[in-house]
Amino acid sequence: MRTYMTPTRAYTDGKYGQVHYAICGEGNPLVLMHQSPTHMIQFQNVWGPLSDRGIQAIGIDLPGYGCSDGPNEVPSMEDYADVVPTVLDALGIDKADILGHHTGSMVATEVALQFPDRINRIILNGPCPFSDDEREFFRPIMANEKNYGPREDGSHLTEQWNSRIGAQPGWTDLDAIHRNVVAGAAAWPNAWFAHDAVINYDHAEAMKKITQPCLIMSNNGDTIHAIAARAKEICPHFDYSEQEGGTFDFIDEQPVVWADAVAEWLNR
Repeated sequence: MRTYMTPTRAYTDGKYGQVHYAICGEGNPLVLMHQSPTHMIQFQNVWGPLSDRGIQAIGIDLPGYGCSDGPNEVPSMEDYADVVPTVLDALGIDKADILGHHTGSMVATEVALQFPDRINRIILNGPCPFSDDEREFFRPIMANEKNYGPREDGSHLTEQWNSRIGAQPGWTDLDAIHRNVVAGAAAWPNAWFAHDAVINYDHAEAMKKITQPCLIMSNNGDTIHAIAARAKEICPHFDYSEQEGGTFDFIDEQPVVWADAVAEWLNR
């Protein structure tokens, strides 16, 4: 069983400049939207498993993350959604399925709402239907990303490392922690943009408007699992799939288990 394949990478022009994307495998196209402040490197271990299951995976770096050019002003979640039809047009794909993880689940929701004719089905992996109290709790935590600017003693890097390690008990994949901390640091000075969009987006209300078939996915070791699982109460007509254990790096940690859950729903 392959857990890694090398995707084909390319760029296309978007409203903020160049958009970086990657495509791997043959079959039904599935757009993958990453969490923040990382980029599509979080999907590097699932290119192979998805391809083996007849899924053509298309990863996209959100504007300002990875190798995609970003805006100078803070975008909204609605603004981020535009990147998906831009890439689908570049690939000559009329319609695709879409999956988003954490921040990416919000982007995927907006894509489904704004461009319903481009999306067949949607998977919300770790959605974030925050209550008002939860939103106010997370607001200063996410805003702290504004303080991660370069310092002569390098303590800004240690702070980011400690923040990510401390945010999730039970982590097991040090390589995943490293990859994602580096990705976040590289997104400076605007690494905080996506989380600002997250905290100002009402995912609970938005997901109620989704008309496409939808799967809610969450692993019960994720630090926001209780919030994500609430989505099945908000939208009881959506399908639900829960994986055991792991952390917010579950895709890195258990790529085959994750790909099985995705493919089981898409290939039914």
